[in-house]
Amino acid sequence: MSPSGDVRGRSGAATGDPAGDPATEAFFAHRTLLFTLAYEMLGSVADTEDVLQETWLRWSGADLEQVRDPRAYLVATTTRQALNRLRTLKRRRETYVGPWLPEPLLTAPDVAEDAELAESLSMAFMCVLETLQPTERAVFVLREVFDVGYDEIGAAVGKSPAAVRQIAHRARGRVRAGRPRTTVTAAENRSVLESFRGALRTGDLRGLFDVLAPDVVLFTDAGGLKTAALRPILGADRVLRFIAGGAGKAGAPLTFEPADVNANPALVVRMGGEIDGVVSCRLDGGRVTGLYFVRNPEKLGRVEAETPLARG
Repeated sequence: MSPSGDVRGRSGAATGDPAGDPATEAFFAHRTLLFTLAYEMLGSVADTEDVLQETWLRWSGADLEQVRDPRAYLVATTTRQALNRLRTLKRRRETYVGPWLPEPLLTAPDVAEDAELAESLSMAFMCVLETLQPTERAVFVLREVFDVGYDEIGAAVGKSPAAVRQIAHRARGRVRAGRPRTTVTAAENRSVLESFRGALRTGDLRGLFDVLAPDVVLFTDAGGLKTAALRPILGADRVLRFIAGGAGKAGAPLTFEPADVNANPALVVRMGGEIDGVVSCRLDGGRVTGLYFVRNPEKLGRVEAETPLARG
């Protein structure tokens, strides 16, 4: 099987129906879980698909009679491949043009019904995960999102269970310091984004002062391929000026469509009918403390069709 879901035989050659091939059937059964795991670690679809390809190559060559738990084997293999890729990405992102944000994924409404998964997939939370070291991120995601046991995590990351517990404790502390202090419902998130949508449609941006925290931060990711701020913009005044300036320079009519992106409410921005970006926000204490605007065209390929995500 290729990462896109094509069925391949044990030798890698294309076949027809996966039925009858135990390796392919097992991989298909866990593919959505593996994609979600790798994406939570990497934040990039292309890198996630590459990791799944590497996982498949190792799985298709394994002696299945020696594999007692296919799910555990696949999770461990995916984790190891994602860790290798993440270490490379960490260095590459240091030279990225402007702020780097995760690639947004259009998701079905049922993904948001899993509250813990939805929180971990949010743009704000994924950005917090970016502050962790690769092994910390792997341990945190496996333990806190996928509820994997310490022994199994240790086998996946090459650490003892005791070391994994220490890493998990340290990672939880860092994540706790970076996440919002208050719980935010999807309804609250949608209400704020609807205020944004209305203000952008009418041009009355001053009304947004009621929902923006004084120290709000705007992150814009265009990867040097479109106009965007090369550094985060801090403060409600500066953020509103940037938004007003960008809207005023648009070369075609702008529309703002509500959507479920990364299992959370977001706005899909279209310019002249074409997707121009995705806006997500972080709320804390009822006000917006973070805005995330992904404009990089190389990151907008998964906003048209839903991407399946799951923990099981």
